[in-house]
Amino acid sequence: MQEIILIKYGEMALKGMNKRSFEDVLVKNIRRRIKSLGKTEITRAQSTIYLKPADECFDVNEAMDRLKKVFGIAALCRAAVCEKDFEDISKVACEYIDETLTYAKTFKVNAKRSDKAFPMKSPEICRELGGVLLGKFNHLNVDVNNPEITVTVEIRDTNAYVHAENVRGAGGLPVGTSGHAMLLLSGGIDSPVAGYMMAKRGVHISAIHYISPPYTSDRARLKVEQLCEKITPYCGSIAFFCVPFTKIQEEIKNNCPEEFFTIIMRRLMMKIAQKICEREKCLALITGESVGQVASQTMNALMCTDAVCEIPVFRPLIGMDKTEIIEISRKIDTYETSIQPYEDCCTVFTPKHPKVRPLVADVEAAEANFDFEPLLNEAVEKTEIKIFNPDF
Repeated sequence: MQEIILIKYGEMALKGMNKRSFEDVLVKNIRRRIKSLGKTEITRAQSTIYLKPADECFDVNEAMDRLKKVFGIAALCRAAVCEKDFEDISKVACEYIDETLTYAKTFKVNAKRSDKAFPMKSPEICRELGGVLLGKFNHLNVDVNNPEITVTVEIRDTNAYVHAENVRGAGGLPVGTSGHAMLLLSGGIDSPVAGYMMAKRGVHISAIHYISPPYTSDRARLKVEQLCEKITPYCGSIAFFCVPFTKIQEEIKNNCPEEFFTIIMRRLMMKIAQKICEREKCLALITGESVGQVASQTMNALMCTDAVCEIPVFRPLIGMDKTEIIEISRKIDTYETSIQPYEDCCTVFTPKHPKVRPLVADVEAAEANFDFEPLLNEAVEKTEIKIFNPDF
C-alpha cells in the first residue's frame, strides 16, 4: 500500500494569474523543510500538492510535524493511494484505517469527486463505503453531525485517495512571496510574535538586535539568539544583525533630557535599522509595539518614532492586548524563553518619568544637542551578522 501526504492550501487558490508563482515558492519551501528526511516526489494539481516518499527510510510523522509550520499550507493529511475502482477503495480503506476505526465509536464517510467521470456520485460512495466499514467494524455507529472519525475519499484525476484525518496547517502565504523586512527583535514577548505574524503574510524576515555591554550581558544576547532559533521553523532562515549600542546610549544619557531617553533611543534604533535595510534590500521595518502598552508606545510616542522612518513600519500587534500576544507566544514556543530575566538595552537608562505625550518638535530639539550620525555609522560598521536556519 502506497502512502503519500496531501498538502492543501486555501488563500493561495484565490490568487488568479499569480497563483503559479505562489505555488512555486511554497513547493520550494516544502522541499527545504523536508530535505534531510530523504528523497521525495512532489507534484501538484487542483490546489493540492502531492508529496510521495521515494525513500524507504522517509519519516512521514516527522514530515507532518515540520510541514504543519510551513506558511501557505491550510491543511495536510496522510493518505493511502487507491485505484479509481470502488472495490479497491473499499479494500484499502479497511486496511489503512483499521487501527483508527478499531478504537473509535462513531464515524461518517465524506466523499469528494473532482473526477466527474467516476461512475458513483458522492452520496453513493458515502453510503456504500459506510456499509462496507460497518460490516467489518460492527461496533461502530454512524454519526453524521459529530463523528469521532471522518473517513474521506477523494476521487481525483489519476487516483483515488483515502484518509481519516485532516491536520490544520499554519495558513497564511508562503514565506518569500511578500518581500523582505527587518524585525526589531528584543528579548521580550512581543517582537518574536510580530515576526511570526508578518512571516505568516509571506514576508521574509531578517532580525536586528541592539546590545549595550557591559550594561547588558552575553546571556541577554544568547536569549535573543534562542528566540531567533525558535521562530525559524515558521519564518525560514533568518539573518541576525547584532548592533553595538553602548556609546550611543551613553551619549543620549549625557546630552539629552531624561524624559526623552527612551524615545530618542528608539528613533536612533530606527535610523540604524534603516541603514542596514538599505544595504540588505529590506523594504520595511517590523516592531512588536502595541498601543498604550508602555510609555514609548502611546500614539504621540509612536508618531515621534515614525518621524525618522523613510520606509514603512509594520506593527502587527498594534491592536492586541497582552493576553492575546502571550497566547500566540506559547503556541510558537517563544514564551518561556522571552520571560528569562536577562535585561536588553531597552531597559538600560530607563527614565523614572518618561514623557508619555511627547511632541516631535521637542524630541527633535533634544536630539539635536549631540551629533549622533558618526556613532550611528560606526555602529553599522561594527554590526555582527549571524544566520539562523531551521534545525532540520
